Amino acid sequence: MTIHTPHIDWFALSTILVLLAASFVSLLGAVLVPAPRRRTFSAIVSKLGFLGGLVTSIWLYVDSPHGEAVVSGAFYRDRWTALAQIILCGVGLATTLLSWEHALPQRGGRNDDHIAEFFALLLASAAGMAFFVGAGNLMVLFLSLEWFSIALYVMCAIDYDVEGSLEAGLKYLIVGSFGSAALLFGSALVYGATGTISFSGIATAIGAHGLSGDALLVVGIALLVAGLGFKMSAAPFHMWTPDVYEGAPTPVTAWMSAATKVAALVLAMRLMQTAFPLERHLWSVAFAVIAVASLVIGNLTALVQTNVKRMLAYSSISHAGFMLIGLSAGTALGGRAVMYYLIPYSAMAFGSFAVVAARERELGKPVTLENLAGFGWERPFLGVAMWLFMFGFAGLPVGGGFVGKFYVFAAAYDAGRAWLVVVGVLATLVSLYYYLGVVRAMYMRGPQLALAGGSPPRDRFLHVAVGMALVVSVGSLFAVAPLIDLARNAASAVF
Repeated sequence: MTIHTPHIDWFALSTILVLLAASFVSLLGAVLVPAPRRRTFSAIVSKLGFLGGLVTSIWLYVDSPHGEAVVSGAFYRDRWTALAQIILCGVGLATTLLSWEHALPQRGGRNDDHIAEFFALLLASAAGMAFFVGAGNLMVLFLSLEWFSIALYVMCAIDYDVEGSLEAGLKYLIVGSFGSAALLFGSALVYGATGTISFSGIATAIGAHGLSGDALLVVGIALLVAGLGFKMSAAPFHMWTPDVYEGAPTPVTAWMSAATKVAALVLAMRLMQTAFPLERHLWSVAFAVIAVASLVIGNLTALVQTNVKRMLAYSSISHAGFMLIGLSAGTALGGRAVMYYLIPYSAMAFGSFAVVAARERELGKPVTLENLAGFGWERPFLGVAMWLFMFGFAGLPVGGGFVGKFYVFAAAYDAGRAWLVVVGVLATLVSLYYYLGVVRAMYMRGPQLALAGGSPPRDRFLHVAVGMALVVSVGSLFAVAPLIDLARNAASAVF
């Protein structure tokens, strides 16, 4: 009997393979490398893995002007996938630098027993996300979702001596399982209605058999939207976000806040546009409603937060709403807007949590608006970076966040949804209060550093990571044209 196997484009999978190889080497380090050198070894392996992933992703972007489905249609090799992988590897590299000094703080050297596993999980989750954003059928979508989700569940609970970390991992596991179940059930219903799992095949079946509006298909799409909503922290599927972001180790929170948004939004845009173009009148309205809910709940709840990590968690929910405005437009302009927005947002989200990590290390306790007092004067570089991130989140013209919001508003207006623009502008005005509250706490209240009992740690790698985020955040305002060209070329693979 002859077994026919599909042709595999290994180069299309090169970013995933590089990250997986680095993850494997880091895991070997947990066994073969002496404990005192384990942190440095694993961090260097992780750094090289993400640098390798960046190189292959950029190469793929340049070498894939005309997108195609490879491995029997299971994976898309195109610029949409490649640009998302570039963002993921960039955030992963910055997370490695942050975690070099901050992941699993040493308590008598004991917790370094698991530092190699931490970096292995970081690389494995990135590989899963890199596979997820290029998914070409429902099976690859679900398998890659579980791949990176399981890694994230463990990362959230890896600082097992801290009660909040274990609680965060458990909550994320339970609530994330509901999201995964919704996604799997929705995929099953879509397969039952269309008889295929391929994204392009689903669209063909809907058109050929007149399935538009079919009850089974509509329920399946609704469950897919709900499952993706869990992963992108969009309301009303956001209930896990504040507790998990607060309880997880801050480097893990920094990674999740940026990377999961990129993965979920990029995949959602491709899935809806490729598999369900004939159902745009349904899913575009659904995403518009979710966008409004995210903007209202995220911004209003952030107003009353005193814990900075929880405030930033609700901020991430509101930014999911802004990006969903672009997704709900269902147009090429909306696709370009979302892809552009993800670049400065990822930098600002990661950078703000990295600054929080520095303050946590100084004080040895959770960061609040009260104990953030004087931070801007004590750590000038980190203070300036934080207020630039806050202003960028608010959409003020100090970074790419300003252009990103303008871009998604333009997409909504072009699609005939001016009311979404009004809601977005009002949400932006509300957000000014709590973003400026962080700046006020850093510069307009008395210093708190004396409570920590000494001068702040040097945090060399953390400063490099924050500097990288700052360059991308602010630089995306001055490099608008090149980045929009990148986003346009990427979106052309989907629209």
